[in-house]
Amino acid sequence: MDRRRILIAGIGASLVLAMWEMIVEAVVPDGAGFFGPPIAIGATIVRDLQGSANPIPFNAVALVLGLMGHMMNSVILAVIFGLTVSRLAPSAAATLGLGMAWGVAVFAAMWFVVVPAIDPLMLNLNAAVLFAAHLMWGAALGVIWTRFGATSELSLAR
Repeated sequence: MDRRRILIAGIGASLVLAMWEMIVEAVVPDGAGFFGPPIAIGATIVRDLQGSANPIPFNAVALVLGLMGHMMNSVILAVIFGLTVSRLAPSAAATLGLGMAWGVAVFAAMWFVVVPAIDPLMLNLNAAVLFAAHLMWGAALGVIWTRFGATSELSLAR
């Protein structure tokens, strides 16, 4: 698994999740707003946003930090997924299913453990929408991995 493949899978899947989440949060009643999701992620560092109500107020620094954090986490999680899938060498359909299962696992860990502890502003997001976003993230990760991931390559050196 080379760096290029990890970046393609991680960033590609992160864009699917981000675009869905941002668009839906902009249109659902009491949503966080279009920029709300990445700003909520950035609020992990920009602490004065904690306690804000929806729509989450615009903050350029939190937006940039949130987008960076979102993509960085997606790439890290793509590495973990890729190492696991590379060892299993499943079919394309199984890789899609494993990606979706990975998305559910990531959602559960983030929503129920990490977010309440370090960034409660994220709990302003619609849980069902975020769950669907993570399913789509996992599906995209599985599809992209099938297309660009070499199941027999385990070296991160390239």
